[in-house]
Amino acid sequence: MKVRSMEKSKDQKAPRDLIVSSAHLALGNSPALSELEYGSVLFSHAFNRWMVRCMAAAGVPSLSPVEILIIHSVRHRDRPKTLSDLCLVLDIEDTHVANYAVKKLDAAGLVKTGKSGKEKVIQVTDKGLEALTRYSEIRERLLVEATKVSGLSQEDLSGIASHLRALSGYYEQAARSAATL
Repeated sequence: MKVRSMEKSKDQKAPRDLIVSSAHLALGNSPALSELEYGSVLFSHAFNRWMVRCMAAAGVPSLSPVEILIIHSVRHRDRPKTLSDLCLVLDIEDTHVANYAVKKLDAAGLVKTGKSGKEKVIQVTDKGLEALTRYSEIRERLLVEATKVSGLSQEDLSGIASHLRALSGYYEQAARSAATL
């Protein structure tokens, strides 16, 4: 089997010039996608560390990234959420993961559960609101202020977010297709 040359074409960087974690993946028709994937890995880990450390600074040191995402989602628009709402919005496939997180948040007194008809609903408690308010204040001071000097406008950030959501759809479709192989 012939291996692709690592020479660059006129409009493409050579794989050795790319910042990737897996140069063999950059040998294909989209080396830039490999750069994006590596950037996504770094961003994902940094974002998870940020959430955990920000929540710890806000006075709640024992939460995982999923638990932090869930409490933020439960607070979203100040309306109770169902477990299926949370799984859908956060793209959590395994409801057991979300259910465990809700139980841990409930035990910590950050959320409370109740019933709305036949459905279990989750709401943020006053203690949870206090923690999220502190989180928001710390976020403004440490993260929002830091990103202002990056030169990225609010429109730039919205555009990046839009592209990331679209790309997530491509990866989801590719994952479904791969499951059929």
